[in-house]
Amino acid sequence: MAEKGTAGAAGATPVKRLRKAERREQILDAATRSFARAGFTATSLEDVSAEAGITRVLLYRHFESKADLYRAVLDRACRRLAGTVGEDSFDDDSIPALLQAASCDPDGFRLLFRHAAREPEFRDLVDTLTRASREIARQNLAERIPAGPWLDWAAQVIPALTIEAVIAWLDAGSPDPALAAARIRQAVDGVIGAAHPMPAVRGSGRCRRA
Repeated sequence: MAEKGTAGAAGATPVKRLRKAERREQILDAATRSFARAGFTATSLEDVSAEAGITRVLLYRHFESKADLYRAVLDRACRRLAGTVGEDSFDDDSIPALLQAASCDPDGFRLLFRHAAREPEFRDLVDTLTRASREIARQNLAERIPAGPWLDWAAQVIPALTIEAVIAWLDAGSPDPALAAARIRQAVDGVIGAAHPMPAVRGSGRCRRA
């Protein structure tokens, strides 16, 4: 059943009627844009309702608070990311898929990996993503890097490097995704190469006396 339209001040254009699910998506789209511009703290529900072209009363019919709305935005961005990239693999298709996911939802991607990390109230979601990405990296890298501290290092560095590279690509205007994927892949291969144990050299690691 369609929602009833809600008019604002006298003479204002009535809000277009939408089904509940459609209205929710409209609000989430507007909130994603608003939060990506200014972050959680500096964005008000008035900002979101203005961006969506609806009244704050109508917004409250779908979300109880700004925190509730922000978490819904982040949860949707996570689902979209998982739907495009997958949840348990890191192979030759993963980087192009990550670039595609970021380009399809750039504001959501930035919220997940740039803004939410600075918000203590939502740090749990970021920490969950970080742990999951490191575990996926570890599982896939274990075939190429011997178990030990260098594998641990690579499993931490590669996800962070990849995400920061994708954000830099977005900030640059998303040029040539094929070239971007190749460059990120080259950087990842560099980390993998650096993580292989180096042959022992007699006298290495010792400080020479003057």
